[in-house]
Amino acid sequence: MGLGLAGGPAFCNPIADVICAPTDQMTRKLTQQFGTTRSASGLRSPEEVVEIWTDSDGDWTMVIAYSTGQSCIVAMGAYWQETEAKNPA
Repeated sequence: MGLGLAGGPAFCNPIADVICAPTDQMTRKLTQQFGTTRSASGLRSPEEVVEIWTDSDGDWTMVIAYSTGQSCIVAMGAYWQETEAKNPA
């Protein structure tokens, strides 16, 4: 996550200024402003859900949604690829 570290070209992404926000605001910004959809989620702890949001260009955003009603962007990247589920048998 680009947190303003000096010493190189800055990664310019319009979503980079969104770090934490109430979950409903974060969801609106991700869906309406950036055109992403939640493509995966999983429980990290009883108080935290990890969500992966992706867009049609392959850009992805990892968000942690807290039970307090706050959500935070913890990672972002590009070239997200879906993989086929493997049959364990």
